[in-house]
Amino acid sequence: MADYAPVRGCIVVKPYGWSLYENMRDQLDRRFKDTGHSNAAFPMFIPMSFLQKEAQHVKGFSPELAVVTVGGGEQLEEPLAIRPTSETIIGYMYAQWIKSYRDLPILINSWNSVVRWEKRTRPFLRTTEFYWQEGHTAHATHEDSTAEVMRMLDVYADHAVQECAVPVIRGRKSLSERFAGAEITYSIEAMMGDKKALQSATSHDLGQNFARAFDIKFLDRDNTEKLCWTTSWGMSWRMLGAVIMVHGDDHGLRLPPKIAPIQVIVVPIFKNDSEKSSVMDTADRIFHIMKTAGLRVKLDSRDETPGYKFNDWEMRGVPLRIEVGPKDVANKTVAVARRDIPGKAGKSFIPQESIALRVPGLLDDIQAGLLAQATAFRDANIHEVNTYDEFKSAVEDGFALAPLVDDPAVDAKIQEETKATNRCFPLHQAEGEWECIITGQKVHERALFGKAY
Repeated sequence: MADYAPVRGCIVVKPYGWSLYENMRDQLDRRFKDTGHSNAAFPMFIPMSFLQKEAQHVKGFSPELAVVTVGGGEQLEEPLAIRPTSETIIGYMYAQWIKSYRDLPILINSWNSVVRWEKRTRPFLRTTEFYWQEGHTAHATHEDSTAEVMRMLDVYADHAVQECAVPVIRGRKSLSERFAGAEITYSIEAMMGDKKALQSATSHDLGQNFARAFDIKFLDRDNTEKLCWTTSWGMSWRMLGAVIMVHGDDHGLRLPPKIAPIQVIVVPIFKNDSEKSSVMDTADRIFHIMKTAGLRVKLDSRDETPGYKFNDWEMRGVPLRIEVGPKDVANKTVAVARRDIPGKAGKSFIPQESIALRVPGLLDDIQAGLLAQATAFRDANIHEVNTYDEFKSAVEDGFALAPLVDDPAVDAKIQEETKATNRCFPLHQAEGEWECIITGQKVHERALFGKAY
């Protein structure tokens, strides 16, 4: 999937890993375009003065900035930050482009890489440079921008569930976890296979903060000048990390068919040259049937033992393996092995004549099976608690759902004492009134806590 780069905190993504990312990216890009967004590109160098225009924004990102002070062998008149995120440079451009209500809404997405100088790095989860998309929109009313924020949160959640088979919880970030410069931040949160939490995407209501900082105004229908309402939202290749950690097992990757670089691997099995000819002819024919059916398929004709090939493709997480041996040629059948169900339980024989119809259905079953397994695991490890002692025990073995006031001091106390962080206040939760586990105050919502990376 990836290797460490010679630059601290950076990784090199190998072709197989990049293919997985491309499949996820393409699925997400289609969703963006289906909701009316267009792609554009903006510079990676941002004048430091831009970042300083929005006070909370610069305060939030200052510790992570990489700054260029020399260019072409000369000291720059103004330092340039390497893009940590693009609200400021895009805000500047929107101020040039927007003059009238007729120019709104602007719905733009950008696929790019950003740099944040991380002290502790993990491949795909937290690296100095990482790839992502960031959407930036401008609207005439807060009602419209709020609808955009929630629409994109739902796009992310649906992509995570439907394509990545990763169950997520939609929620509002606490005040302490809110994006720097946002009025409200929403996120989708997932549980990994080790029961740790992973923030998988965010959607931000920026209010008029960046519009005020960059003078993004428009002349409304009533002939008065007004500030725009803006949003931003993003999902990085961290979701690729989530796929690895949610579905992987002791044998390697288990990839959902909708995003797997190779959906079907065809493995010919023969002992001698006399068997090879008929087996390879049949395997090649099956390969072309799968290709014609629109599947991502590969024929493994390497000069290696079947056992070596089986282990190799299991490690790579290919959802379905088709085995073709002399008996299969004679019986006009093939053996199919599902990656999501180990051993004999996941293996079956199907007629060659029906393979074009049966295999897509099997892939659908594997996709659904991975999601069902991940959902059951997550739900079994979310613990509703009502006291701090119960909370401390719960976060040692999963997530805790606890009544809590939205107070940065409370979040800080819990994190210091338990290492668990406030993931979000879930949007969908039971109605009721409880006592905050820290302050004893009456509250009407629970917060989701878990240990993270």
